[in-house]
Amino acid sequence: MQIAPNAVAAFHYTLTDDQSQVIDSSAGRDPLTYLHGSGQIVPGLEKQLEGRSAGDKFTADVAPEEGYGVHHPELMQEVPRSAFQGVEDIQPGMQFQGRGPQGEINVTVTRVENDKVFIDGNHPLAGKTLHFAIEVTDVRAASEEELAHGHVHGAGGHHH
Repeated sequence: MQIAPNAVAAFHYTLTDDQSQVIDSSAGRDPLTYLHGSGQIVPGLEKQLEGRSAGDKFTADVAPEEGYGVHHPELMQEVPRSAFQGVEDIQPGMQFQGRGPQGEINVTVTRVENDKVFIDGNHPLAGKTLHFAIEVTDVRAASEEELAHGHVHGAGGHHH
């Protein structure tokens, strides 16, 4: 069976950046399982998985526009330390959830200078080309229940 809309696919992956540094990998874990066509993985990778079968191994490069998006400078801001009430020691790399004009947003602290905290609301992989090494391990038809719920059930999926 080939990966197509409404198929459940499982794959192992290693994600690297432009310098071949590993960002994430399923090595030593269960493969990633998802419902194809439901938007559960980045669009560029989902497109490149379409038509693949169990046993296929390939590499996929995903441009920012089809990955985590382009980097938006306007999502980088300077805020007063007082905005982080109850947090004693603010360090670069810390992540917080805040409110923006569009609703909730996750931000990462990039720098701290005296009473100023510099944050970035972009996804940490925004603006980056994603390089995947993929091995498809399983493809099957989704059950009626999985289709109705919009996600995979059982092994590698959601448990109700």
